[in-house]
Amino acid sequence: MYALKTPSFLRPSSRPTSPAPRPDSAMADRPSRSSILSFSNLKRTASPLTKPATPVVQDGSYMDVLNLKLSEAVSKALAHPTTTGPGPVNELLNGRRPIPLGRGRALGDLIISELNASCENLHLRRAVIRTLHRPLSVLVNNLSSNLLPLISSPAFLSPAAPTQQNPTLNPTQLHALGLASLAGELVDIFDQNGLGQEGNDTRGDGLRVVKEGLVSIVKRVVEPLMNAIKNELGPHVEALEMVNSTLSLPSNANGVTKSGATAKSLVHPSIAFMQTMFPIYGRALTRYATSSASESVLASLLIPLIWRGLVALANRPNPPPSPPTSPSLGAGNILGSGNKKRRGSSVTPPTTPPASRFTLKLPPSRPPSPPMGSTIKGSTAAGDARAFYDLLWSLPKPSETNKLAYEAVLDAFDALASLTSLLETIQMRQRSKSPIDPKDPRDLEKDLEILTSDLPTLIALPILLRTYIFPVLPPLPAQLTPEGGQQQAERSVAGMLGLTEKVYRAGCVSGFSRAEDCTVAVGERVLAILRDEVGRIRKGDSVGGGGGVGLGGGIRETEVEVVLRWLERDIAIVAAETAEEVEGDRH
Repeated sequence: MYALKTPSFLRPSSRPTSPAPRPDSAMADRPSRSSILSFSNLKRTASPLTKPATPVVQDGSYMDVLNLKLSEAVSKALAHPTTTGPGPVNELLNGRRPIPLGRGRALGDLIISELNASCENLHLRRAVIRTLHRPLSVLVNNLSSNLLPLISSPAFLSPAAPTQQNPTLNPTQLHALGLASLAGELVDIFDQNGLGQEGNDTRGDGLRVVKEGLVSIVKRVVEPLMNAIKNELGPHVEALEMVNSTLSLPSNANGVTKSGATAKSLVHPSIAFMQTMFPIYGRALTRYATSSASESVLASLLIPLIWRGLVALANRPNPPPSPPTSPSLGAGNILGSGNKKRRGSSVTPPTTPPASRFTLKLPPSRPPSPPMGSTIKGSTAAGDARAFYDLLWSLPKPSETNKLAYEAVLDAFDALASLTSLLETIQMRQRSKSPIDPKDPRDLEKDLEILTSDLPTLIALPILLRTYIFPVLPPLPAQLTPEGGQQQAERSVAGMLGLTEKVYRAGCVSGFSRAEDCTVAVGERVLAILRDEVGRIRKGDSVGGGGGVGLGGGIRETEVEVVLRWLERDIAIVAAETAEEVEGDRH
C-alpha cells in the first residue's frame, strides 16, 4: 500500500543545519569556577562625572524676548530720573533732572552680556547682533530728537564758557551733557569690545553707522562748549608775546603803591587771568570729557593752546636794557650816606667792624628786595613759560586708554617743557656775572642738543637767533611808523624770508605738523642768509675789525658757529625723518 506523502509545495522551507559544536569550544565559552567566585566582577566602571552640555537651541521666541528686553533697556536709559524731592535749582529744566552718568555704561554692559552668552554659537551671535540694530537705531534717533531743542536754545551758549560770575553750568547745558554722556559711554563699550570698527569685512556687525551717530551726538554738545573756552583763552595766550614791565612806585608797608598797584602787578596779565580762571575751566572740562569721544575734543583744545603759547613765548622780544641798579640796600643806604668815604677820612676806628656785617642777609635763592622808587623788571619769558606749563598741566587730560589723544597731548607738553628749560638756561647764562671761558660754547652746543630734542626747530630758532646772532649783525635801517616817525626795525625769521609776520605764522608755524613740514625749506634759507652775513662781518665789510675773539655785541664767534651748526644738524635730522616717512608710505 502506498504511503501518504506531503506534497513538496506544502512542506516548509528549511535552512541548512548548523554544524555541531566541538567539545573544546563549549569549554572555552563556559566561565570557570574561579572567575565566578571572584569579586572583580562586582566592580562598577566609573562613569564620567560631567557630560558635555547640549547646545541650547534658540528659536524665534528667544529673539522676540531679547528684542523686548533691549527695547525696555533703551527706554530706561532715556528716562529722566524721578524727582523725589526738591532738586538743585541749576539742574531742573521743565521740572526734570538731567540723565545721570552711568546710563550708557549699564546699557552697554547688558548688550555685551547677551553677546557673550552666544559666543559659542556663531549663528546665534549674528542673530543677536542683527537684533541690536533696531533698538540702537531708536536710541540714536531719540537722542538726536531730545538734543535738538537743547542745543538750539539760546541758553545753551549763554554763557558759552564759565565765568567768575557764573562758574557753574546752566540747566540746558547739564541736560545736553547728560545725553552726550550716555552716547559717549556706549561708544566706549563698543570700542572696548570691538563693535562698530572700521574694516573691509562685508559681513561685519553693521554697527558702524550706530557708532558714528553716537559720536556725532557727543561732538555736537562738547565741541561748542570747549571751543568757547579755547576762544576765551586764545587772546590771553597770544598776549604772552608782550613784554610785561612796570614801574615800581614808592609803596607803604603793605606793598600797595599810591596808584593802588600791588606786588601782583609784576605777574604777567595773561598769567594772572589764567590763575583766576583755570580752576573754573578745569571743573567744567572734567564734566565735559567723560568719554573717549569727548577726550579727543579735549586734545584738540589743549594742543592748539600749547602751540599758541610756544609761538608767543618764542617770539617775545628781549626786554629793553634796564638802567644800572642802585647799590644794594644796606646800613649806609638806610642812614642816607652818600658815596663811600676814603679809609683815611673815616671817623670810626679801624678796629670797629662795618655796620653791614650786622644787617640781615637774605638767602641766595631769594633775590634782594629792590630799592624803593627804582625800576623793576617785569615777568621773564622763562618764568611765564614755567607758569603757563603748570597751569595747563592742572587741566584734565585724555586718559591712557585713549592712546592716540593721550600721546599727542603728552608730546605737546614735552615741547612746552623743552621751551621752558631752554629759556631758563639762556636766562641763567645771561645773568651769570662770571667771565665767559673758552669752554662755554662747547657747553652751549651740548645744552642745545639736549634742550631742543623735543622742541620744533622753528620754535627754538627765533630764540637762538635773537640771543646769539642778531646782536652781532648790523642794525637794519629805520622804518617809518604810521604816525610819521621812525622806528628801528627788528630782525626776525619772517623778515629774513621776505614775508610779513602774519603771513609767516599763518603759512609756516600754524601748528606742529605744519612747522615740521616747513622746517627744511625755512631752515635752509635762514642758514644761507646767516652764513653770508656772518662771513661778511668776518671780512670787515659791515663791522670794523675782523672776527678774531668776538664778532661784536659781547658774543664770541664760537657761539655763533654753535647756533649755525645746531640749525644745520636739525635740518638734516628733519630731512632724514621726512625721507623715511615717504619711503614707508610707498611700501
